[in-house]
Amino acid sequence: MKEGIHPEFFEATVVCGCGNTFKTGSTQKELHVDVCSKCHPFFTGRQRGQAKGGRIERFKQRYSKD
Repeated sequence: MKEGIHPEFFEATVVCGCGNTFKTGSTQKELHVDVCSKCHPFFTGRQRGQAKGGRIERFKQRYSKD
């Protein structure tokens, strides 16, 4: 590696909008994010609003013969 062209690498503190904090490596000392693995619907299994239900369920609901 060439000397003097690479940015400094720090142990960064990541702060999520939900209040969760954790450590990672980055070129910045502190990072602020909106969602993390503790509050993201994909990882928690909770879905909200329009994301609820898949394409097949919506198709069946729309074209059901009741």
